[in-house]
Amino acid sequence: MLDVISAISTAHGAGGVAIIRLSGQNALEIAEKMFSPAGKTGVKDFIPNVMYAGNIEGNGFKDFGMCVYFKAPKSFTGEDVVEFHCHGGVQIARGILGKTISFGARAAEKGEFTKRAFINGKLSLSSAEGVIDMINAESLASLRAGCMLYNEKLTSEINLLQNGLTDILAEISADLDYPEEDLENLNTAKINASIAQISSRLDSLASTYSSGKKIKDGVTVAICGKPNTGKSSLLNALLGYDKAIVSPEAGTTRDAVEGSIEIDGVTYNFIDTAGIRKRAGQIENIGIERAKKIISSADVILSVTDGDGAAELSVTDGEVITVFNKSDITKPVGKFDVAVSAKTGEGLEELKKLLAGKCVGEVALEKAYIIERRHYSALVRAAQSLKSAMENAEAYTTDILAIDLKDAWDCLGEITGETANESIINTVFEKFCVGK
Repeated sequence: MLDVISAISTAHGAGGVAIIRLSGQNALEIAEKMFSPAGKTGVKDFIPNVMYAGNIEGNGFKDFGMCVYFKAPKSFTGEDVVEFHCHGGVQIARGILGKTISFGARAAEKGEFTKRAFINGKLSLSSAEGVIDMINAESLASLRAGCMLYNEKLTSEINLLQNGLTDILAEISADLDYPEEDLENLNTAKINASIAQISSRLDSLASTYSSGKKIKDGVTVAICGKPNTGKSSLLNALLGYDKAIVSPEAGTTRDAVEGSIEIDGVTYNFIDTAGIRKRAGQIENIGIERAKKIISSADVILSVTDGDGAAELSVTDGEVITVFNKSDITKPVGKFDVAVSAKTGEGLEELKKLLAGKCVGEVALEKAYIIERRHYSALVRAAQSLKSAMENAEAYTTDILAIDLKDAWDCLGEITGETANESIINTVFEKFCVGK
């Protein structure tokens, strides 16, 4: 039996309301000792999911607030849950929390409420990760991706893959249990086709990680080019305010200048780098070397030119978009992807659409994206096991084939938590705050 845990579930600091949450079999008994209802209904007779007004006892004081009871298993954790809604002063919340502990509750650890929900089968491990992704979301797209995880869309996809593997393993088991039926040759062709179909679906899901990672973490965009091509002006125009210093003097930008905007809900982190040229002073050269490092690690590069040629780039990864700037004063010439004027704003919307299309594409709410590195790693290992199974299907007996298929099934189970070990589970919930 799990003990009763208690924590302040609202953010630390003064506010309108603070919530102290308890979860465990004896949560209602503690509430009976601490809450005096304003009406005639006693705590033990509270109707679940209904708010009751009354006095909440703290350490040395009473606060008038609300109490609500969520009866197991129809609660977030799957256990009896009680919440006290009090005034949002720091000392008020701490005093009520302290009183719950004096009556036998234990201070909750990071993410322990959500961890109990996982243990009690109320949500999958990937859904729990969706909760923390929603809490930490810094853009609309990352919030939507977190909602997708929380609403078990990824779990549904994984379950379909696992069900397919389970069907294949069942056929293999039948072959092994009834060898006199001589079904092995018939099943081999069918098994290979089924594995190939599952492998294709798995690869398709894994391929969303490139976009999913950008949805969650944002897109790093390096603005580079020769001096005086208007890189800083372009940054300011994209941000909608003056962040970088603009000057006709070459080499003004000597260190990276950053700013962020959202395009279709996704965060784009722009970095204005020092102009790259061969002849530069010692300090400017330091800025150029930093610019090269930023360029090499960026998701996408805006190579800015004004008709006088673009800076030479040594890029192995990441997209490159060549931007012709100053279209308001110079007719665009040469090879470029989009023409803009940082001064008038002409072409900026087209540039934003080009960025979104190359980096993320259209973010579909109904689509399951892989946004966690842990999930992607598990999919890669599952794919490797399926590849091994297909390569060895003709060379080995079906009982050997089953080992690779079971390995793939277990890798997928790590995502939902079905086969995740304690280390994986603890790592996930360490990301949470206390009270969630």
